[in-house]
Amino acid sequence: MQIGSATSYPAPAATSLPARLLASNVSPDVSPDITRAAQAPVTAAQPLADEQSASAREEADKPADASANPAKAQSREGQPSPQQQRLEQLEIAKLVSRDQEVRTHEQAHAAVGGRYAGAPSYTYERGPDGKRYAVGGEVGIDTSPIPNDPEATLRKMEVVIRAALAPAEPSAQDRQVAAQAQAQMAEARVELAQQQRSEVAAAREARAEQRKETEEEKPAEEEKSSAPVQQDQPPPPSLVLYRQLSGLPAPAPVVDLLV
Repeated sequence: MQIGSATSYPAPAATSLPARLLASNVSPDVSPDITRAAQAPVTAAQPLADEQSASAREEADKPADASANPAKAQSREGQPSPQQQRLEQLEIAKLVSRDQEVRTHEQAHAAVGGRYAGAPSYTYERGPDGKRYAVGGEVGIDTSPIPNDPEATLRKMEVVIRAALAPAEPSAQDRQVAAQAQAQMAEARVELAQQQRSEVAAAREARAEQRKETEEEKPAEEEKSSAPVQQDQPPPPSLVLYRQLSGLPAPAPVVDLLV
């Protein structure tokens, strides 16, 4: 008889109490096989219960780990997790915004600087999508003065200052370039003032020399005006004609008769 076989009888896991001895309470008329059938399930229940509880714990642990760490579960499969995708999208949006800001900044320098500004150059960074985004840039601006022409230097430095401060938010480097241009303007003003003083002094000297020459010429003219002026006398009249007329005979009287 296989009634008491442990393989076909699932004993409950709650039977933690020691097995009761039924042999003393069984009637002598009961078969020993029946006694063993009653006792076998109690003694074999403990290993089977341990095995079932262990397998239940393993099954419970597996879905808990997968649900708690979905990123790790998907990373094992070679695909980015939703959290990683969100992070990449945020990084790309940040790079796009930075690219637009940098390009607008540098193009403002170049547009206002005109012939004194160079072409913009950029520093790029590759994003998670494989594209390159500008994260830095610069524009060369000529801040050198124009030799021997302070007025032209002043006009140039005014353009340089406007170009350096053209962006909506000038950087520290932009403000430094504007400060250098202002220093050049101060030097040009000093040079212009010196040049103007030199021109005024030269004009004063020229007027003084002209006045001196005028004063030297005036006495000579006065001496010429005080000297006697000899006027040319006309030649005496010729008497030859009178003599010829006096030698002619007297004309005969003529009488005109009117009829």
